[in-house]
Amino acid sequence: QVQLVESGGGLVQAGGSLRLSCAASVRTLRTYIMGWVCRVPGKEREFVSALSKRGGSTYYADSVKARFTISRDDAKNTVLFTMNNLKPEDTAVYYCAARIGAFTTTNEYDYWGRGTQVTVSS
Repeated sequence: QVQLVESGGGLVQAGGSLRLSCAASVRTLRTYIMGWVCRVPGKEREFVSALSKRGGSTYYADSVKARFTISRDDAKNTVLFTMNNLKPEDTAVYYCAARIGAFTTTNEYDYWGRGTQVTVSS
């Protein structure tokens, strides 16, 4: 069973930055596509970003391109998510997710963390 634990959320002013971390209880991250998905209360989860199994390809929702960066530290089995120039509309719970199968930009992941709240004030 894969366990994912997010950390790093919080309250930040618009224009500020946060870095989320996701610690994964896996032998190697190279077995999984790692992603970040967000959810606003009352709405469906939305794909935000994903990292390919080999770590060479990254994908972002249009709303976060050029502001957010996904990366990973294989030695620590940790996925990082750097969020710059945050906007109030980025406010959401952000979930770390892992997928064994083919790459996807949907919410179809096999394992999920519990989420971390990101709140951006105007």
